[in-house]
Amino acid sequence: MAKQRPARGKGVFDASILKQPMSVLPQRSPLCFSREQFVSEAMHAMQKEHRGCVLVTDDGGMESPLAGIFTERDVLYRIIDRGRNPATLPLQEVMTRSPDALLSNATVAFVLNRMAVGGFRHVPVVDENDHPVAIISVRDVVEFLVDHFPREIMNLPPQVGANITTSREGA
Repeated sequence: MAKQRPARGKGVFDASILKQPMSVLPQRSPLCFSREQFVSEAMHAMQKEHRGCVLVTDDGGMESPLAGIFTERDVLYRIIDRGRNPATLPLQEVMTRSPDALLSNATVAFVLNRMAVGGFRHVPVVDENDHPVAIISVRDVVEFLVDHFPREIMNLPPQVGANITTSREGA
């Protein structure tokens, strides 16, 4: 007797999930700043909007090509760790220049690849002219996976290894 394969769709992980366009992921419009703006401005915006990064362009808008990215890690390693003053420090001095970005037609697999290989928690999405379109975070990918596997993820016991009875109780 042949073993039945589960049907494709929610709750079943197969390669087709990774082949979906990145547009299936939750995406946010990027916070854009100019190179000359101060780090403190970017940090305040990141805190206010609950974001882990800002994108940097020449004019601070989405109409210019992507020049850099400034992240929470930059705050820790390039500012606090070095005793620099964010109120007088322009983003261009501490941003990551020419960050890896993906075109908006990339797949979920490319997003995961870029994050895994590069060790990134945020990946900028750009159009064919290298203008910022969106930012995808690890949180966005996790939300996507939870949406696809809600029962398997949301119905776990409160602790790892908790003894959950498999028999029915009650009358």
